[in-house]
Amino acid sequence: MPEDQKSPSFEAGLTELEAVVKELEGGELPLERALELFEKGTALSAVCRKQLDDAETRVEQLIRRGDRVIAEPFRTDS
Repeated sequence: MPEDQKSPSFEAGLTELEAVVKELEGGELPLERALELFEKGTALSAVCRKQLDDAETRVEQLIRRGDRVIAEPFRTDS
């Protein structure tokens, strides 16, 4: 994705990635189209992963203990 092009929101990127995967799983694609979709999916996946990593960092920074901010890993097993 070109640097001057704005990244899609996480939700939009995920929706687009799901559409790419669905089309790839459908099969019967010409090789060139399959490669285009694979490249697009790889780029979308990287953008979404970065957005998730950034969100996790923000959550870690916001966890407070007393008057200090203590970084803790984000847990989903509460």
